[in-house]
Amino acid sequence: MRLTLDGYLDQLLAFLPKLGIGILILVLGLLFANLIRRLVLPRILSRMDDPLLARFIGRVIKTSILIVVVFFAFYVMGLTWIAGSLLTGASVSALVVGFAFKDIGENFLAGIMLAFDRPFRVGDLVEISGQQGKIVGLALRTTRIKSFDGKDIYVPNAAVVKNPVINYTIDGFLRYDFPVGLDYGSDVSEAIEVILATLKNIDGILWDDKAPSVSVADLNPSTINLKVFFWLNTFDKDVSAGNVRTTAIDQCLTALAAAGFYLPGDVIELKNYNDQELRGLAAALAPPAKDSPPDGTQ
Repeated sequence: MRLTLDGYLDQLLAFLPKLGIGILILVLGLLFANLIRRLVLPRILSRMDDPLLARFIGRVIKTSILIVVVFFAFYVMGLTWIAGSLLTGASVSALVVGFAFKDIGENFLAGIMLAFDRPFRVGDLVEISGQQGKIVGLALRTTRIKSFDGKDIYVPNAAVVKNPVINYTIDGFLRYDFPVGLDYGSDVSEAIEVILATLKNIDGILWDDKAPSVSVADLNPSTINLKVFFWLNTFDKDVSAGNVRTTAIDQCLTALAAAGFYLPGDVIELKNYNDQELRGLAAALAPPAKDSPPDGTQ
């Protein structure tokens, strides 16, 4: 019995130096991983305009270094069998968990794909699976969108990968439009000149390579409908698309009215079939009979 205890004691004394070196490797490895993350993260941030994705990559780098350090420490301590058991156990666990949490694993992998593929950035205006809004954040499982009415929408990353992503602002340019209805008989060419001259004086509307344009959209029963198109730079934080569009509509209508153009509303035609009496709203909208005074008195 004593010989057995002496043997265990000798083995422990022989193992202590390896244990100390292994612990030292783990501590130095942790410090090294943190140092690498602090050194690499600013460089990634300087090359990427999306800090969220840059931090995600920084975490991946740190975790990868820690995994390598842990297995190297086990190797130095002579505990390679533990490393093998961890790999085997991790494989079996991953297989079991993969079947149990298939959707979670799918969204996790999709999040990693989105982090490197980057079809959008934080702050971009997008449409994903019918949901429109601004990208707020990207996690490993979901993509967070802030809708235009203030709702927080969490779209599974797998749905983002599998469905088309419409990014309205990734290149910095977005086109807006509004209709203008002219009376039949109006000089369309002159009206277009008035509209373009008005848009030229509105701040925020681009003119160089993306100048505004006006075209005839369709012919309504009571109006000739023009469609006015103009472009904005979405990277310019001083430009509000809603304010620019409102200003453009107001000033164009004012300029057209000042130039003598008539902007009619819809024309409603009432017909009296078989001399039947008009009732309800039709009677209220109908003009007075020709043989009656304008005030309705007899």
